[in-house]
Amino acid sequence: MPNRRGSSSLFSNGIPIVGGTIVVLSLLWTFWPIINKSNNVFSQLHGFDHTHIFGHGINMTHDPPEPTFYDDPELTYTIDKPIKNWDEKRREWLWLHPSFLPGLEKRVLLVTGSQSNPCQNPIGDHLLLRYFKNKVDYCRIHGYDIFYNNVLFQPEMFTYWAKIPTVRATMLAHPEAEWIWWVDADAVFTDMDFKLPLERYKNHNFVVHGWPELIYENKSWTSLNAGVFLIRNSQWALDFMDVWSGMGPQTPNYEKWGEILRETCKDKAKPESDDQTGLVYLLLREKEKWGDKIYVEDEYYFEGYWMEIVGRLENITEKYNGVERGVRRLRRRHAEKVREGYSALWEEYLKGAGYGRDGWRRPFITHFTGCQPCSGTHNELYSRQSCWDAMQKVLNFADNQVLRSYGFVHPSLGDSGSVVPLPFDNYHA
Repeated sequence: MPNRRGSSSLFSNGIPIVGGTIVVLSLLWTFWPIINKSNNVFSQLHGFDHTHIFGHGINMTHDPPEPTFYDDPELTYTIDKPIKNWDEKRREWLWLHPSFLPGLEKRVLLVTGSQSNPCQNPIGDHLLLRYFKNKVDYCRIHGYDIFYNNVLFQPEMFTYWAKIPTVRATMLAHPEAEWIWWVDADAVFTDMDFKLPLERYKNHNFVVHGWPELIYENKSWTSLNAGVFLIRNSQWALDFMDVWSGMGPQTPNYEKWGEILRETCKDKAKPESDDQTGLVYLLLREKEKWGDKIYVEDEYYFEGYWMEIVGRLENITEKYNGVERGVRRLRRRHAEKVREGYSALWEEYLKGAGYGRDGWRRPFITHFTGCQPCSGTHNELYSRQSCWDAMQKVLNFADNQVLRSYGFVHPSLGDSGSVVPLPFDNYHA
C-alpha cells in the first residue's frame, strides 16, 4: 500500500524562532520561481526539499506574529458566507509554519460525529463509543489526527446534511491537513492495516465510493454512498460544498430541490432533498464543472454494505491465519508503533486475495447503513437483533487486529467482553 508518512519538523539546529522564520521565508521566496502552479497547496510547493532545511519534528508551539487569515475580522467558520482565495491563504499560513510542510501531501484528518443528546436506543451510546474507539485505534496506528463533533454548526442542517458545515469548519481549523476524511459514526474500519492509496487520488479533490455505471446509466440515488468521503483541503472543495449544501434544508429552495432530485433519480423514494442524491445530481448535471476532480472509487471497500460483509468474516480470518501459519515473520511480535512495516510485509501474500465480495482480503470499511444504532429506528428489512449481532462481530473482528499488539484476542467474534492471551508464536489467532 502507499508509503508511510514522511517525518516533518521545523529546525534541527536550535535556530531561534524569529531568526529562523526569517531564514525560512527568505529561502521559500528564493525558490518561488520553481513552484509548480496547480490546484492544491502541495503541488504549489512540490519540488522543494523541505527536510534539508527544516530537519525533523513538527513544532506545535510556534505561531509567529505575522498576520494570517485568522486575523481577518471578516473570517467566518459558518457555511453561509463563502471564502475566497483559500489556497493562497492556506499556503501563506504554511510558509509561516514551515515545520508542517514535510509530509503535507499525505496528511489526513479524520472527521466524524454524532448527535449531542443521549441515544434513544438503550445501547446506542455504548455502540457509538465502540465505533469511536475503532476510529481512534485506526488513526493512532496510522498517525492521523481525528476530530469528533456532536453539535450542529448550522442548526438547520440536520442529520446527513450536518457533515458539510463540520467538514468546512475543519478545513479552516486545520490548514496543515491536505485531506479531510469524513467517516459516518456507524462505519467501522475492518482492515486496520489498509491505508488510503493517496497516490491514486493525486489529480482529484474528492473521493467517494460508488459505481459509475449506476450513476451515469441508471441514475440511481444508491449509485454511491456519501457517508464516507475524502476531500482535499482547497478552494475547489469550499466552492463544491457551497453548491452541494445549497440543496440543504437551510435554503428556501429545499422543497424544490427535493422535487428536482426525485425527477433526476427515479428510484428515490423519500421526497426531501438529501446529500447523497444531491451528489449524484452534481455528477450527472454538472459533470463538466466538478466531475474531473471527483474520483468514484469502486475497486475496494472504501465503504462496504454490512450485509455483504458480515457473513464472510470467519472465512477471512481463517484465510489470514492460514497465511500466518506458513510465514513466521508475519507472526513475529512487535511494538504497535512499527506496525506499518509489518503491514507492508502482508502485501506479498495478499496479491491474489481480491478486494470485493468474491475475494478474501479484509474489507476496509464496513458501513451499517440502515441499522441506526443511536435511534434504534432501523430499516424494516432488518431486525434489531440482526443489526446488533452483526455490529458486535464486525467491531470484534476489527478489535482483534488491534489487541494482537497488546498480546490478547477475543476468543469469538460474538464475544465482546472477554479476551485470551496470545501464545508467543500465535498460529490460531
